[in-house]
Amino acid sequence: MTERLKSIVSQLSPGKSGVDAITTKNPDDVVITYAMRSPLTKGKKGGMKDVGLDEMVYHMLKAVVDQSKLDPALIEDVCLGNVSDAKAAYYVRAASLAAGIPVTAGASSCNRFCSSGLKAVQDIANQISLGHIDCGVALGAESMTAGGDRLARPFADQIVAHPDGADCMMPMGQTSENVGKDFNITREMQDRYAAESYQRAEKAQKAGWFDDEIVPFTVKTKDPKTGEEKTVTLTKDEGPRYGTTFESLSKIRPAFMPFGDRSTGGNSSQVTDGVAAIVLMKRSAAEATGQPIMAKFVGATVAGLPPRIMGIGPSIAIPKLLSKFGLTINDPDIIELNEAFASMAVYCINELKIDHSKMNIRGGAIALGHPLGCTGARQIVTGLSECRRQKKKILLTSMCIGTGQGMAGLFVNEQL
Repeated sequence: MTERLKSIVSQLSPGKSGVDAITTKNPDDVVITYAMRSPLTKGKKGGMKDVGLDEMVYHMLKAVVDQSKLDPALIEDVCLGNVSDAKAAYYVRAASLAAGIPVTAGASSCNRFCSSGLKAVQDIANQISLGHIDCGVALGAESMTAGGDRLARPFADQIVAHPDGADCMMPMGQTSENVGKDFNITREMQDRYAAESYQRAEKAQKAGWFDDEIVPFTVKTKDPKTGEEKTVTLTKDEGPRYGTTFESLSKIRPAFMPFGDRSTGGNSSQVTDGVAAIVLMKRSAAEATGQPIMAKFVGATVAGLPPRIMGIGPSIAIPKLLSKFGLTINDPDIIELNEAFASMAVYCINELKIDHSKMNIRGGAIALGHPLGCTGARQIVTGLSECRRQKKKILLTSMCIGTGQGMAGLFVNEQL
């Protein structure tokens, strides 16, 4: 009763804005009590090439149940962000049950392309905020080895007749080339940015910075030549290429001809398999059950833009989100911005005037990989780990979204 009274009084008090407002604690806050991920492995040839989406989700949910020490009976809903698999809703429900989450909890999947993991977090957080549930699990997962997100046929004639509608069919590589040409993001600028992404990831991996955000996955894998099956334990991301330089990247041939010659396999995100999980609760429920409060979910939003330049979506979504909370781009301490392509990352840094020393400190998707549905959740896991390492408070995450959208999320680290 006392805590509820404090909540009511705080809501009636003169409104705060900016950093003070989002860092104020309230019993009705939505908080994160667990945030971990799998290693990110190379699509089609890495450690999880023989692991289906259902098994990936099961391993992650089993880790949630075993590591969080949360009574599974408290979990009321599970939401999986995934892009490529139409059976994702089946998999997350079945995997939840097998992992030890009781039949009383619901399960669903959602798809907002590259931001599906953040969308799952937003969906669970919104339910908690509205009082519909007190606790839920959000995941982002993708088996890009399996693939399956390409359109099987052209759109209907009425859609193709509309320029923006037709542009939704553009390959992502073409949209990267559009950004490069429209905004003069040169090949050199892209390669220099990509080289730093690899170098940052190498430094972080060698220093062990990823260790507290990765759950080891023990899986079976087959030798493609002999068919021999063996059991392996995956503990590290496979994407970082040690010793990468601007000079080495500049030798790589363009990947998306005839659309342009600026984006390559070296300055674009890697094809990757991976999964991440976030447990969210009402603050009062977390305190009552003794769960460690890692961070506060502040909010998330989406914004649209022309599909042909979808990569610059964060430059639209970030100002929209910050404005809702009276913040500027200088207020976040750590920024995780998805490096789907170097073209869009360079554009967003320049357009938003982001301090690059705050952004993607451990490298991003160019070096680590971009499992489509996973990245929105993976960014939260990585960003909160970096906040803990540096003892920083405010985390901003954002990603571009195919078909011309951007999404951004805001969090406050509470493990200082």
